Amino acid sequence: MTGAMAFLVTVARRVMACRQPLSPLSRASTRCYNSQSTHTTEKSVPYEKTLKQEDGISGPTKPLPKSADVVVIGGGSLGCQTLYHLCKMGMTNVVLLERDRLTAGTTWHTAGLLWQLRPSDTEVELLAHTRNVISSELEEETGLETGWIQNGGLFIASNKQRLDEYKRLMSLGKAYGIESYVLSPAETQDLYPLMNVKDLYGTLYVPKDGTMDPAGTCTTLSRAATARGATVIENCPVTGVQVKVDDFGVKRVKAVETAHGTIQTPCVVNCAGVWATKLGKMAGVNVPLVAMHHAYVVTERIEGIQNMPNVRDHDASVYLRLQGDALSVGGYEQNPIFWDDVSDKFAFSLFDLDWDVFMQHIDGAVNRVPALEQTGIKSTVCGPESFTADHKPLMGEAPEVRGFFLGCGFNSAGMMLGGGCGKELAHWIIHGRPEKDMYGYDIRRFHHSLTDNNRWIRERSHESYAKNYSVVFPFDEPLASRNMRKDPFHQVLQEQGCVFQERHGWERPGWFNRDGPAPVLDYDYYGAYDVPKNTVYKYSEILGKEYTFAFPPHHDVIRDECLTCRNAVAVFDMSYFGKFYLSGPDAKKAADWLFTADVNKAPGSTVYTCMLNKRGGVESDLTVSRLEPSPAHLPLTPESNGDAYYLAIGGGVAQHNWSHIQSVLQDQGFHCTLIDHTEDMGMISIQGPKSRELLQEVLDSDLSNDAFPFSTHKIVNAAGHKVRAMRLSFVGEMGWELHIPKESCLPVYHAIMATGAKYGICNAGYRAIDSLSIEKGYRHWHADLRPDDTPLEAGLAFTCKMKTSIPFLGRKALEAQKAEGLRRRIVCFTVDEKVPMFGLEAIFRNGVPVGHLRRSEFGFAIDKTLGYGYIRNPDGGVVSPDFIRSGEFTLERMGVTYKATAHLKSPFDPENKRVKGIYSSPRDDGGVHKARM
Repeated sequence: MTGAMAFLVTVARRVMACRQPLSPLSRASTRCYNSQSTHTTEKSVPYEKTLKQEDGISGPTKPLPKSADVVVIGGGSLGCQTLYHLCKMGMTNVVLLERDRLTAGTTWHTAGLLWQLRPSDTEVELLAHTRNVISSELEEETGLETGWIQNGGLFIASNKQRLDEYKRLMSLGKAYGIESYVLSPAETQDLYPLMNVKDLYGTLYVPKDGTMDPAGTCTTLSRAATARGATVIENCPVTGVQVKVDDFGVKRVKAVETAHGTIQTPCVVNCAGVWATKLGKMAGVNVPLVAMHHAYVVTERIEGIQNMPNVRDHDASVYLRLQGDALSVGGYEQNPIFWDDVSDKFAFSLFDLDWDVFMQHIDGAVNRVPALEQTGIKSTVCGPESFTADHKPLMGEAPEVRGFFLGCGFNSAGMMLGGGCGKELAHWIIHGRPEKDMYGYDIRRFHHSLTDNNRWIRERSHESYAKNYSVVFPFDEPLASRNMRKDPFHQVLQEQGCVFQERHGWERPGWFNRDGPAPVLDYDYYGAYDVPKNTVYKYSEILGKEYTFAFPPHHDVIRDECLTCRNAVAVFDMSYFGKFYLSGPDAKKAADWLFTADVNKAPGSTVYTCMLNKRGGVESDLTVSRLEPSPAHLPLTPESNGDAYYLAIGGGVAQHNWSHIQSVLQDQGFHCTLIDHTEDMGMISIQGPKSRELLQEVLDSDLSNDAFPFSTHKIVNAAGHKVRAMRLSFVGEMGWELHIPKESCLPVYHAIMATGAKYGICNAGYRAIDSLSIEKGYRHWHADLRPDDTPLEAGLAFTCKMKTSIPFLGRKALEAQKAEGLRRRIVCFTVDEKVPMFGLEAIFRNGVPVGHLRRSEFGFAIDKTLGYGYIRNPDGGVVSPDFIRSGEFTLERMGVTYKATAHLKSPFDPENKRVKGIYSSPRDDGGVHKARM
């Protein structure tokens, strides 16, 4: 036995003596647990108190009301935070039901760490609100202490890539005023004398990070909420959720059932943690999460550890949480234990710690703090936590039942994210949408075909858990549960070297590898659970080469795809796009209300438009095509005696769009039909200066500007197959999209590729689209266009029918914003240095932080890095064009500052000639950089 394990010998022997053999992938099913176990005594948990139930108390702690405006189910961090914020926003007739005592499920044993910096601007904002609530707001309001300790946070980097990631976080933090410092190994040892720094590359120190106390926090939250009129009822398990069907056939929450009575309510909030899936089933709602064991150990006293910061050693996959004069040591392993048989009786309970699983964290912990080698263990804590497919929470209104909200699946971060998410969830419930961009947490980010797919949930959740401490690289892709949704072109593109990306379950083309096929294989659980590891795995090897914050090795491949599109012609498979038909008696009314642009032009027109929420935030951008009344010829044309529209929507957000449209139709009482034909059609986009010459040989229609102008569509024959052709572009070139019935996809594709050979055609993927589109200034929804951005701020005022009198959802908010003036505005920046940027870089105007990049790529035609970000006026004033022109801008990337040029128009083809087929300027290339082609 090694010296690193010495401090565990006594406990390990005692526990392993009674260990039972466990089967792969289902170890938890053979695990026994006991709520009376010595593992649940107060001294075994690193808090001075818990809210554990006193013996002899049974039945609800308060009488149940007959009705409530909102019923929150689950008394952990999220339940208490949501209740508190609902009350702060003015609701009083709200009830929280807890089956046992507050925190009894998973919250009571959580480590309670709070780190302010994450690789997401939204998460930074959410964490800031949690910190404010816990560290000051609650105490000021109630006079009670929450147990907050500000001891700081220290991130450990053992290699350059990790330190680069931390430098990215530091730069983003400057945009939010978060104090942080990159320290050398020597500076790190000065701060933390007990730390071994011999193998360090550097560290990131955040002085105002800290530690939360679950019991103290939840007690204070519940008292603050009850003081504002809320009712908290413990010892009251929910036995059912009643759902009614309204006159439009829409399922809505009706009531919550318990053994002690029923509460009539239109709104239920599922904050039940690992029990959330069971609660969802009571209402017919899928809750895609899994329960796993998550463990840490608490050491005996360590001399000199007092007041030290909490530590995250990501490369060792271990965290060290200060616990007075001791440490809590935990981490994330590649073989976590699933808890398949989730028990309703599990309260203030723990599992026996499986040392076979946990021991992998010990060497890393002892290496980082050598004093641990001679330190004993005071207690072990192994409890259940809920994990999701992308390691992000599940929030928002469930698509299956109106009024059923989710606030669960927090992946061990429920305390840390609780305040920010509780506030957003409360706003969601009251106003219909959150204030911030919460799409990354919204349950509607997952396609409905995935949320009840057990293989997908289990595999993806495992991978997300195992990679929790991995460096977050810009172009990483999951290996778990791939090939769930494949379009008709998948096999032929794979044979041509396509490196696929996964979006919404779809395999979509990323870029085309010159070294032959790189298929995605079945998930191997990284070799855990005795699953044979994929030893020869070309796709995984290619991903590994992209694990860099420099330009990737295949930068030149993506360049060639882009420049072929700019100079000749490229074909893009965009089949994963959502393809919906909107028709019915009120279709025109619905289109007027839903879409910012006037889509009621002549049949045959196609319009780029947005959909907004009440606050004017952009819920979607899409194209809407007006159709001729006709009998059904599906999938190309739906049956329609009146108004009908074809909606083409980015495939990664199709479920979100579908749910948004359905909710608006229901709320407005429009009599319409929305039909999804996504799976029935493929879609390829042929783009570039030579696209018309090529397609004129394949299609039976005149493609001249007069006969087929930009932003129009028609049914044509392509190589003998009927398709819907649309003259559109998402890359800034002349081109056409072909929407093709499934069975005709391959014949049409082969005809285009055969004809296109003489024009120099190439396949191109979404990595090229990302570069081409940002170069032209086109927005990507959920990157530089989100629900917390308005079209006016995003430079999309042209999509809004403000000059008409036609009302639309969000119009009043836009009118008010226009009258007041824009307090922030999107700006394009270019950098002359050949450095890669990926978004999150801080933007400075005259040396003062004014925002951060949302999205950035290298533009190969202009041969520069471009980025788009929203800037604000530090004085709180209007951000005018003059404010932008008069400033000197810099961008900070990983702590290094670069001079940047601000642009009010796209630096590429600002006159928008190329999409109209005008390539006859004195420079026939339209400004395209042709070097190295």
